[in-house]
Formats: sequence, C-alpha cells, structure tokens
Amino acid sequence: MRAAMRDVDSVITAYRCHGWTHLMGVSVLGVLSELTGRRTGCSRGKGGSMHLYGKNFYGGNGIVGAQAPLGAGIALAHKYRADGGVCFTLYGDGAANQGQLFEAYNMAKLWDLPCVFVCENNGYGMGTSVDRSSASTDYYSRGDYVPGIWVDGMDVIATREATRYAIDYCNSGKGPLVMEMETYRYSGHSMSDPGTSYRTRDEVQEVRQTRDPITSFKEKILSRELVTPDQLKEIDAQVRKEVDEATKQAKTEPEVGVEELTGDIYRNNLETLIRGLHPAAPLQHYEVAPRN
Repeated sequence: MRAAMRDVDSVITAYRCHGWTHLMGVSVLGVLSELTGRRTGCSRGKGGSMHLYGKNFYGGNGIVGAQAPLGAGIALAHKYRADGGVCFTLYGDGAANQGQLFEAYNMAKLWDLPCVFVCENNGYGMGTSVDRSSASTDYYSRGDYVPGIWVDGMDVIATREATRYAIDYCNSGKGPLVMEMETYRYSGHSMSDPGTSYRTRDEVQEVRQTRDPITSFKEKILSRELVTPDQLKEIDAQVRKEVDEATKQAKTEPEVGVEELTGDIYRNNLETLIRGLHPAAPLQHYEVAPRN
C-alpha cells in the first residue's frame, strides 16, 4: 500500500501500528524507543506500543473501531484544504460490526470525502472466526451506498495496484471507498493467546507454505531475474544490522522526566496552567517539540 501512496496521503489505524509507523517515515530507532518508553521515541516514550505517530500518520488507536470516524475527519481536512490527499482508514474484521464505522461511512458519503476504509480481514479478529461473528462476511460490500472492492492482501502487487485504484477513485470526486484486504496472522492476538484454540496448526502451516506474501513475492522477483539471491541476502543483512543497532540504543536511552507530564498537551495552548490532580494545584504547560 505504501508503495502506491503519495506524501500528501494520510493513514490512521488501530493498535497494530508498529509497521505502519515505520512505513510512514519514523525511523527504526523512533519505533523501538517508543516501545521501550525512551525519549528518542516518536512520541517521546509517552505513547508506548499503541500510540505512535508521525507526519500524516495518526496512530495507533486503542479503542476498537474508534479510528473510523477520526479517519473521516482527516479526509474532511484533505477536502477542506484541497490538497489532493486521501486518508486510508484501517480497521480489522473484529471492528467491522462497530456502529461508529457505519456512521463514518454515512458522513463520508454525504460529503463525498476522499477516504478509503480498509478492512484488514485476518479471518479471526481477536479469536472468533468471521463466520461466527458476522452475518455477512463480504466486508467490501457492507458500505451499501459506499462501493467496495475485495483485494488479496497476501499478494504484494495486487495490494499496490488496488491502492493506486483507490487513490484515483477518491481523487475523481466520487467520494469514499471500502477496500477489504483478505490477509492472515500466524501468531495469536496477544501474548496470552496461543492462536491454536480456534484453528489448527495445520491451517497456519498451510497458509505459510502457500500464501505467505514475502515468500511468494521473493519467488516472483527471483524467477523473473529482477534480483539475485546475493542481493536479497545483502538487503537482509543490512536490515538486521540496522534493527540490532537501534535495539541496543533504544535500551540505553534515558526516559523523559516527570516534568514532561504536561508537555505538548495542546497544539496551540491558550492558557499557561493545566489542571492537575486537584483544582488548587495546577501544572505548567509547555512546548517540548516546537512546531512550525
């Protein structure tokens, strides 16, 4: 998706946002430092695993489905500014039955906002299969008056081309689009989920062997002699080195001080004092990261 997006486009997603944070321009160190709560993190260590942000990247949202109406709002900003940008609003199949999602569909279509609602359908949400959780599993068709397309999210090229199509569609003035990305997750939903109580290990292994997006794309570019095995090994070594070095630094950087508790709460703060735990004990607001 990122390969087809432009610098003007925006992304907002749920709390599986580490990869997107890096794709949207935050360094590996910026991501890993945020996970370890250090000052070099993209949110200065105050956002943690869920709340990572960057230019045109709006997180990292912990409430299931809450990013959908926010994404419509970002799309409204693009239209208001007439900058040609499109907002990609991502949510999972587990959030696809949220009422606020359908409210966002409605408002986006009423105003023909340049918003692509992307349903990342991994088939199991947190741990319940789509057949058990949804009366209709054709998520791309659930926009009703908002048209939708189905995409093989395990196919790198198909995903890129579908993203290009979505951008062209929204920029033509036709309004929002729903895009269902059928994908899969190999691990459980969380550390407490082994991922095998609602599916078999054989199923997971079969997907790894037959549909893995990295392996299949690697085979395509090798078979067409677009790259050599040695070049791929060199890329892999460079990436591992970068991640290892960033990991080491992320573990040694200092945490932010307690004085940053009231730093950067507002974009343009109109008052110098912020209410603390008690009305009689306000705290000083100040700007940590100057903005243009």
